[in-house]
Amino acid sequence: MYALPLMLAQATGAAQAPGVAGMFVPMICVFVIMYFLVLRPQQQQRKKLQEMVDNMKTGDAVVTTGGIHGIVSNMKDGNTLMLKVADNVRIEVDKSAIASVLKEVKVSLEKA
Repeated sequence: MYALPLMLAQATGAAQAPGVAGMFVPMICVFVIMYFLVLRPQQQQRKKLQEMVDNMKTGDAVVTTGGIHGIVSNMKDGNTLMLKVADNVRIEVDKSAIASVLKEVKVSLEKA
């Protein structure tokens, strides 16, 4: 008689604590979701921008990370370029400061 209540108590009320694998499964799922929603698209966007900067040439319209719009007037050594931002106004910027390459502009550029 006493065994039946003990068996019922064990079957219904005594839930076991999850194991180590059970604790890490939700954390792994969150990491996988973060990878596909945040990290992977950001890597693809960075790769696309780097490809556009590598293929940039004289005459392309660009926007810098500071918001300056200009036209590439001269490609200097490996890391810098000259931007024409207005008539007789040219600035030297680093290639890493290019936020986007808009399009090629059909404007005659004077030598800087």
